[in-house]
Amino acid sequence: MIELLGLTKRFGDLVAVAGLSFEVRPGEIFGFLGPNGAGKTTTVKMLSGLLQPTSGTARIAGFDIVRQPLEAKRCLGLIPDEPFVYPKLTGAEFLRLVGDLHGVDEALQRRKVPELLEMFELRSWGGELVEAYSHGMRQKLVLAGILLHEPKALLLDEPLVGLDPKSARLAKEIFRALASRGCAIFMCTHVLDIAEKICDRVGIMIEGKLLALGTIEEMRSKAGDGKAALEDVFLSLTGGTEYASLLRYL
Repeated sequence: MIELLGLTKRFGDLVAVAGLSFEVRPGEIFGFLGPNGAGKTTTVKMLSGLLQPTSGTARIAGFDIVRQPLEAKRCLGLIPDEPFVYPKLTGAEFLRLVGDLHGVDEALQRRKVPELLEMFELRSWGGELVEAYSHGMRQKLVLAGILLHEPKALLLDEPLVGLDPKSARLAKEIFRALASRGCAIFMCTHVLDIAEKICDRVGIMIEGKLLALGTIEEMRSKAGDGKAALEDVFLSLTGGTEYASLLRYL
């Protein structure tokens, strides 16, 4: 459902993403992990059509995101780390805009928009301009929009940032429900315990390159510890255990 074929992005002499090739299958939750600056957000931007690759191909539901952008984006949902919502629309108007753009039936919109606002505890804010919303409220509004049009593929870039614990728990259940319906989910996150709990497979990026790819169990095998937490596996594979030497500066 989500395919990367030699996907590469250069900014001058900097290779931000180097030749990524893998796929995310329908119904799979894939965790994309890596330290800051590894190239995760750049990858998401290429998959969503916000950045054009220097070389290689990205496909959503079989559609090339560069050559067939409209077809690809009809199948796609995106939740960035900084949710973009039009500030001069109300919450309800924003959801109706999302529904119209994705061709959601008007009668279905009239029923689902109030239900989704209620689900995310935004019912009393539905008539307020989005510019008055907090970061977490905007994130919940974007999540509501995803549920309104039910994409075949979903890209998530730190989707739980700014959410309170109750909303974060709801979001995780939503991701599981979407995956159970066949949605392919590509999730960038630094919260490794969440990735460990909900992801079917993970990929670890460092300096633009894919360091490791597989299930949690396969990652543990690569790290040489079959019982290690994903955080320990991640630090072992990325050299992150070197942080201990920095403590002498405290």
